[in-house]
Amino acid sequence: MKTFKSAYLRLIACLLLSLCLLTGCLGQGTAASLPQTAEQTAQAADGSQAGPSGPENAASGLSQADEESAQGYEEYSQDALSVQSDFDQLTDDLFREEAAASALTLHYTLADPAAYGITDYDRTLGTVSLEDSQETVTEAKELLEKLDGIDSRSLREDQRLTYTILSSYLNYLLAGEGLELYEKPLSSSLGIQAQLPLLLAEYAFYTPQDVEDYLTLLSSIGPYYESILSFENERAEAGLGMSDGAIDRVIESCNAYLLDADHSFMAETFDERLEGLAGLTEEEKAAYKERNRQAINECFVPAYQSMIDGLTQLKGTGKNDMGLSHFSQGKAYYEYLVNLYTGTSYNDVQSLKQAIHARMAKDLMEAGRYLNEDPTLADQASDYQFSLTEPEAILEDLAAQCQQDFPPIGEYECHIKDVPKALEGILSPAFYLTVPIDRPEDNSIYINNGSTDAFQQLYTTMAHEGYPGHMYQTLYFNSHNTCNLRKLLSFTSYTEGWATYVEYYSYGLNNGLDADLAQVLRYNSSFTLALYAAMDIYIHYDGWSMEQIGDYLETILGISDPEVTSEVYYQIVDNPVNYLEYYVGYMEIMDMREQAEETLGNDFSVLEFNRFLLDIGPAPFRVIKPYFNEWLVQQQA
Repeated sequence: MKTFKSAYLRLIACLLLSLCLLTGCLGQGTAASLPQTAEQTAQAADGSQAGPSGPENAASGLSQADEESAQGYEEYSQDALSVQSDFDQLTDDLFREEAAASALTLHYTLADPAAYGITDYDRTLGTVSLEDSQETVTEAKELLEKLDGIDSRSLREDQRLTYTILSSYLNYLLAGEGLELYEKPLSSSLGIQAQLPLLLAEYAFYTPQDVEDYLTLLSSIGPYYESILSFENERAEAGLGMSDGAIDRVIESCNAYLLDADHSFMAETFDERLEGLAGLTEEEKAAYKERNRQAINECFVPAYQSMIDGLTQLKGTGKNDMGLSHFSQGKAYYEYLVNLYTGTSYNDVQSLKQAIHARMAKDLMEAGRYLNEDPTLADQASDYQFSLTEPEAILEDLAAQCQQDFPPIGEYECHIKDVPKALEGILSPAFYLTVPIDRPEDNSIYINNGSTDAFQQLYTTMAHEGYPGHMYQTLYFNSHNTCNLRKLLSFTSYTEGWATYVEYYSYGLNNGLDADLAQVLRYNSSFTLALYAAMDIYIHYDGWSMEQIGDYLETILGISDPEVTSEVYYQIVDNPVNYLEYYVGYMEIMDMREQAEETLGNDFSVLEFNRFLLDIGPAPFRVIKPYFNEWLVQQQA
């Protein structure tokens, strides 16, 4: 066993840094859906789509056949129907308010806002401030008070799930009251300054008004970034400022955007989108292109230079270059982040850490069975290749092979795009860019050719981002769910947990790998992600220094390179809870699957388990677990 452990941990050490910073899918909070007719919308509002009780039906919000719907409708009293109608109105109003809160959010949520009753909205990027955060808390309290005034027993099952999700989220959101200055709008890869340009570059033009809105957004970036700098100054005055190292890493990401319009991907992508917009004359196109170049040179680039200058002036004000626990209320803030962003069903950080340790040990043991039987697998794991290396072919293959274990979603379109070369060093290996709910055909997956190995990574990456990962899950949920608010709400640990779960599933498909080698690679990937998740807790909750992380990596993996230790450490310092969002979601799903397999034995169906998770949709796991327990009982009946 000692020989196996040594060989396996060498394998882990070789692949440790191949787990690049997981930035996820841009715009994951906005989602795609099949458009509703006015009649369908009216049906949803008056409660005529009420279905039978039970977690699977409650979770999905699926439309029932007319006869079943009428039968379900007749089960409710007039008082209950009134409560249901009021709740539908509340969620519809909340959807419109949240979607229209930001022009960027609105555009990624709806291609045609007017069709949803949204005509008046702020066309700037808005601001970031302590007052904004405090206002969010006030609004959350008001919404929670409204929910508390609703008799949830009168709601339909699908509404009750939405009610429970909202209540759970709001209660955990309010736990952060008083900690608003701990929020970090800037970080090297996940910060606003790194994500915003790509969201702007993918801002679709459906009408000439979209072009006008885009140019207004682009022109407002200066005041927006000024507000962020003011917020960072306020954080620094409160003793919560970024360390010099963190500032340097953000500045490095900003430098990638200091390109004039003649050399900027922002101009190139604008021109491409403009050419795809029908009905414009050549003169109008030329005028728009000139205005865009002017906005890039006079607004966009100067905003990034001002950000660099402002951050440079903040150097020396931030003293903590370690985890959150080294701030006075850092531990409390970390607990808040863990609960809010992972939605975990575990009671506290300590029990969560123990669960991570237990699954790490299990992965190690499972990989050991294969390596003990065939020690050459450790060497093969550093020199293997999937049979398919083109993203389009991989997506097609995954869709075909997943039919037996995943419910169908029908026809779909997906555009594969390359991350702009200038951004390869600061963006994730790949990501799925979600689309407006009324434009499900506009799916895009970006591949970062600078960090994604087509031979060893692309196959499982496409499973994570495309099919049956983010794209598939988004299309499935939004074609089965009738509540627009749920399509807007973002629960990253569910979506990333699902995508990680199916990514590891894809190792077991017919993909050109030896079956035993595929399992070693799967357990290796799971162990590596768990390692990062555990270190997230060690650094931010237990207060570990870089020296302690170095000792840990050397003891566990034999890694003694200080540059590796530094890169791992600061990835986690800069992005608290990021790796936990991925791993905790995956672990929660695996906990449920293993419980179902043990309870149901030969009656367990991968298809039905996956259908349950897909039907209930994005939600905190503390909400999902009771529904899962009831589903499990029903499966035994």
